[in-house]
Amino acid sequence: MVAVLALLLGPLAGTAAAAAGPTVKLSKSQAGTGGSITVSGSGWGARALLMILVCGQAVPARGVPGGTNSCANADGRAVTTDAKGRFSRKLPVAEPPVPCPCVVHVATVTGAKAEADAIFQVAGHAVEPLPAETGGGRLSVLTDTRLDGSGGLLTWFGAPPARTLAYTVGNVGTSAVRNPVFQVGTAHGVFAPQWEDQQWRGTIRPGGKARIELPVELTGGAHGEYTVSLKYGGKVLAEQPWGVGRPWGVTLFWALVCLVVPTALFRIGMAVVDRVRPRPAGGIRHRGLRLPELALRLPGFKPSTAAHAAPVTSTLPWFTPDADPGAAGGRLSAPHDDSPTSPTTPTREGST
Repeated sequence: MVAVLALLLGPLAGTAAAAAGPTVKLSKSQAGTGGSITVSGSGWGARALLMILVCGQAVPARGVPGGTNSCANADGRAVTTDAKGRFSRKLPVAEPPVPCPCVVHVATVTGAKAEADAIFQVAGHAVEPLPAETGGGRLSVLTDTRLDGSGGLLTWFGAPPARTLAYTVGNVGTSAVRNPVFQVGTAHGVFAPQWEDQQWRGTIRPGGKARIELPVELTGGAHGEYTVSLKYGGKVLAEQPWGVGRPWGVTLFWALVCLVVPTALFRIGMAVVDRVRPRPAGGIRHRGLRLPELALRLPGFKPSTAAHAAPVTSTLPWFTPDADPGAAGGRLSAPHDDSPTSPTTPTREGST
């Protein structure tokens, strides 16, 4: 009977633990700089990427009002949960940039927003009272955030992409909020966001609401998947994904440079070579053989009748003009005597 009850109550206990939210446990509640502690937790999303930090001026009830600016970011550690949402990771102890009370802060980097804190004391680090909370005015985002605007021709050639973060907030507190200062952060991929303070001019009375529009700008040539976050009073109010296209105009520009510059250098080099090369005597340029001369020199080429009609003058040095074989009527054999009295001429027998 006990075994049956355990089997029935086991899933219910797991569901209750998941509903309670993510939890964080520490192997030590106090340690000095240079040491390390083991941070474990459960109730997180499956295969979620988490960031673990030691933060000052914070308690679990209020979270981390100063955001990650009050944490030892350089000594933080990342961890991925298992299929059941559990993790365990060693964390080096480092002094945060602000005094204690301190906490070990664990928050999701990607996916659904979740965070949890556990009290921790950095031995030897200064301890000061927490700053007083601000007035009773509290802002809450009432509508989904939206990025208005689009890229242009200059953005296609590497200009900084810019958008306008638009949303509606309402004052759910008991006092008016005047000239609130929001923090807008941009993060590329899994990196931590870079925060920038932006003040909105106006007053939001208790129970009232206002439309807020804040400019967002990235660096020149930025492309890829970005996340725009909105923070007020140390709490992240909203996050908005932003896919930035690649500036193909820059790639096209460099491709044209790689084609045009070598061509121009080749043309300039050829012009310089043509100008500095030596000239023939008399300043006459021989650009090559003329067509008739070239035709006569080609083997197997039969010149035209006009070419045969041109007189050919013999230039053989061992013949005088009178003894030129070309003037012998085309006879190619050696000269001999054809007279009838030549002794070498045979006579027919019995002739008279």
